[in-house]
Amino acid sequence: MDHGDHLALLRPGIAALGGTWADLGSGSGAFTLALADLLGPGARIVSVDGDARALRQQADAVARRFPAVSLDQRVADFTRPLELPPLDGIVMANSLHFVHDQATALRALVAQLRPGGRFILVEYDAEHGNPWVPHPISFARWQRLAPEAGLTGVRLLHRVPSRFLGSIYSSAADRAEAPRTPATTRS
Repeated sequence: MDHGDHLALLRPGIAALGGTWADLGSGSGAFTLALADLLGPGARIVSVDGDARALRQQADAVARRFPAVSLDQRVADFTRPLELPPLDGIVMANSLHFVHDQATALRALVAQLRPGGRFILVEYDAEHGNPWVPHPISFARWQRLAPEAGLTGVRLLHRVPSRFLGSIYSSAADRAEAPRTPATTRS
């Protein structure tokens, strides 16, 4: 895949320029770069990965190509508690398939989103993994898993072929809006 594929997978899920987004399990930043390209100047991206060297490569690439995007990097494990700012969106591109207890991790991550915030998953559309993709999430399974984590409106965004497990898809879902408190009336 190249930058054009990364853009195509994310573009339909990005509703507006700017905002504060997180790229969780970002690695050297292929999807961080696509996110920076789509969000534009003034956006803030919190990039989380356990590999400090990969984050340094990512920082150089973002600074060179998208200097007007604020990049806040964290060397951390996204399955552990993270102190993040309120997020307008989260991208998880080929990172959730490394987590065995995906439902628990997702609930904690969705709680980091503002009400109405967007969650974009990029994942292999497969039911069975391999040593490099141990726990893939097929789109059919994602449609069941996302609502359990507090996401609504699950929709397929884009699909690209993959020589490893058939295809990679992207999907967007939104955190449920905060419940409204009924207005008090005076008699």
